[in-house]
Amino acid sequence: MTIAAATNENLAHISNVLVYSAMAVYTLAFLAHIAEWVLGSRSKVGRTAAALTPAASAAAAPAVRVRGGQQAAGTAVLDKPAVVTRGAAGARNVPDGPGAAGGDVKGDLYGRVAVSLTTLGFLLEAGGVVARALSVQRAPWGNMYEFSLTFSTVAVGAYLAFLVAGKNVRWLGLPLVTTILLDLGLATTWLYTESDQLVPALDSYWLWIHVSTAIFCGAVFYIGAVATLLYLFRDAYEAKVARGETPSAFARSVMERLPAAATFDKLAYRVNAAVFPLWTFTIIAGAIWAGDAWGRYWGWDPKEVWSFITWIAYASYLHARATVGWKGRKAAYLALVAFGCWLFNYYGVNIWVDGLHSYAGVE
Repeated sequence: MTIAAATNENLAHISNVLVYSAMAVYTLAFLAHIAEWVLGSRSKVGRTAAALTPAASAAAAPAVRVRGGQQAAGTAVLDKPAVVTRGAAGARNVPDGPGAAGGDVKGDLYGRVAVSLTTLGFLLEAGGVVARALSVQRAPWGNMYEFSLTFSTVAVGAYLAFLVAGKNVRWLGLPLVTTILLDLGLATTWLYTESDQLVPALDSYWLWIHVSTAIFCGAVFYIGAVATLLYLFRDAYEAKVARGETPSAFARSVMERLPAAATFDKLAYRVNAAVFPLWTFTIIAGAIWAGDAWGRYWGWDPKEVWSFITWIAYASYLHARATVGWKGRKAAYLALVAFGCWLFNYYGVNIWVDGLHSYAGVE
């Protein structure tokens, strides 16, 4: 064995160690987020429950909030939570919940610990991706194992970037870490592939351009999908309370801490709209790469077809929101269908459908 080969093998081993270490840290982050939800006080959550009732919503609608928590025209407004999301005409005016910690100091501490552990896990996993790249001396996404590692790293990085930007997205921590653990568990068992060089068709600088944008798009689409799914749950809860019905104790404990349905809806739309042009670029870059590799820009390969189907699904969602005026549940269902197309494009096409893009590396 040459020195270079031994070095590459050591780097591959280091990559595996870093990935497994990241999984261990993400597990601790998962437990810390559970503690944030379970041990966080429910004492302040009742304020949100009061705001969800029809009478309280009607009283709060004409209220004017000014700096310092003052109120105008003698109307009563809630001190906590401070954010009130107002949707389209006729929509419910509901305040955002206080977060998983419920406004409790102890719960907030667990939440901060969870974010710190998630950050550490992100750094370890990113180190694993870099070590994998060094071991093969190429872009670290030549098969599904490497793609999964990079995808989960970018997803966590996007979440942390939202937090650094001051966005109230800590509610994403628990579903994100849960998904990342499932993704890494699948990657390190079923999808694992030894370090190797690329097939000739992939040995191109377009690998850095095309696949990196696809990974980033998928990570942001994932955040939009989680926000959309939580929107459906929260919207159903708000509708039940508005009808005067009493949700279960578990539903009250969870849903009352989350942001308002209108907040979820707005976030999902914004992230999907922001990343859609990049997905368009991904398809165009793939076509250019196909022209260089196979002598044709489009050949109706299964991966190409499903990439285009995903593009149509997200384009339909954005078109419905912008022109038809779809908001709420109809648009949410369409957004989830679009993300489902993206998931099938990755897992289904790579594993079960034969084509020129069959680089899964799964035996």
